[in-house]
Formats: sequence, C-alpha cells, structure tokens
Amino acid sequence: MSDAGSPPPSDPVESTPPQAIDAVPLRHPWRWVAATVIIIVVGLFLYGAATNPAYGWSTFAEYLFNERILLGVFNTLQLTVYSMVIGVVLGVILTVMRLSANPVLSSVAWVFLWIFRGTPVYVQLVFWGLMPTIYQKIQLGVPFGPSFFEIDLQSLSFPFALAVIGLALNEAAYMAEIVRAGILSVPEGQLEASTALGMSWGLAMRRTVLPQAMRVIIPPTGNELISLLKTTSLVTAVPYALDVYGIATREIAARIFEPVPLLLVAATWYLVITSVLMVGQFYLERHFSRGVSRKLTTKQLEALAKAQMDTLP
Repeated sequence: MSDAGSPPPSDPVESTPPQAIDAVPLRHPWRWVAATVIIIVVGLFLYGAATNPAYGWSTFAEYLFNERILLGVFNTLQLTVYSMVIGVVLGVILTVMRLSANPVLSSVAWVFLWIFRGTPVYVQLVFWGLMPTIYQKIQLGVPFGPSFFEIDLQSLSFPFALAVIGLALNEAAYMAEIVRAGILSVPEGQLEASTALGMSWGLAMRRTVLPQAMRVIIPPTGNELISLLKTTSLVTAVPYALDVYGIATREIAARIFEPVPLLLVAATWYLVITSVLMVGQFYLERHFSRGVSRKLTTKQLEALAKAQMDTLP
C-alpha cells in the first residue's frame, strides 16, 4: 500500500522518449542517367564544333572586335534605345486614349493597335523604306491653294530615322497593352481613395497607381526590350545595313565568303547585350517587388521569432 503523499507511478509509455525517425531520402536514379546523357551529348557537340573547320574560329576571333563590327553594335544599341523610348512614350499615350471615356480617342487607339499588332514588323519596315517612293513630296499649305513649305523626300537619305520610326510604332502597340494590363491590375479603390484625398487624376496615377502597376509592367517590358534588340536585325528591309547583323552578313561575309563565322560574331554580340539587359531587368523587378514578396527576409524572421518569445508566459 503506497503512502497518500507519494506521487502516483508514472506511465512507462509516457516516460519513454520518442525514437528518432530514420528518414531515407527518395532516390532518383533516372535523373542522374538523364544528366549524364545530356552532358555527353553537349560535350560531343562542343567537340565537333571546335574541330569543324566550317565554323571558321580563326575568322571569328579576327572579326569579333573588328571596328566595323563595333560600329554595328553601337548602331544596334542606338536603334534599340531610340525605338524603345519612343515606343514607351507612345504606348503610355495610347493606353490613356484606350482607357478614355471619349469614344473617338478609344477608337483611334484601338485601330492603331489593330493595324500594328496585326501586320508583321518586316512588312511594316518595308513600307517605311518605300515611304520616299510613295510620298515623293510633302507640302504644307492651303488645300487647292498656294504651298508654303515643301520637302522632296526622294532627295533625302534617312534610312536610320525610318528604321527607328518603324520599330517604334510597332513597339508602341505592344507597350500600350502592357501598360494597360499593369494599370488594370491595380484595384480601382486605390485611384478612388487617392482622388478622395484631393489628388488630381494625373497625380493619383503617378503617385499611387503606376508605382503598383510597375510590378506587372516591368517583366513584359524587359522581354519586349530584348525582343526589340533582336528585331533590329530586320532593318535591312528599310534598307539600313549598318547594324551589327547587316555589317556582319551583308558587308564582311559577302566580301570574304565566310558567312558562318560572321553569323557567330553577330550572335555573340546579341547574346552579350541580351545578357546585360537581363541583369538590369532582374534588379528592376526586385526593386519594384519590394514589400510584395511572400518570402520573409532574415530580419523579418528574427522579428517574428522575438515577438513570439515575448508573448510566451
């Protein structure tokens, strides 16, 4: 018989410490097999490309930093930057027109998007190249009366400007839809609350709506910029042949009769510029995504753990 003050005997099941779980990781042997096969195939391709004289690696190394090639790279960057800036500005204007309650403005914007998104960019560039032939003279004056100002387009040579105009108008059609999607992604209550605080429509768009819409606008805009960079290779339709692709293929390759290494030179420069643009896009996306990430930072986790410790008795 046990004493009344003695504690009751403990349950042997409860006093037994839990046994450690011997977790065996799931094995994926076929992943290693697939990785091995891919490495072998890539290695064979690289070996074959390195030993194949048709690639002309000596010519590739000779012309990679050639002065004419570097001039083409500079002209390609100019085409990309000018066209993108004009395209973004026109795209914002078209977005405002498309979202306007004015049926005339919205209809004009819709027709613009319908034409420039519905026709190939190469066809548009050919059209702009034929502009001096279609409109030989531009006159400014009174209809059926005297002319005050006249320009003879056939006497001018401005293929670079025509290439920029053709690329910019095509890009504006796509940027208009990207900006419109970004604005529509912001709840309407944000704009209503801003106007209720006394902001004008333009100030509310600049201070409230657009900063939130940039999170949606930046990724497709970066893709459009990279796509525009590669689309500059089509400006030979204007014709403008001083971009990196035109100089590499139509000037140098046609002279030395070695198209493959010069195509590799152009592709290498496109790849380098695209890689730089992708890095810039990554940091822009991270900047405008601050505060909306679902993943907690180290400081946030530490603050959460400290708050939970403070609440414990």
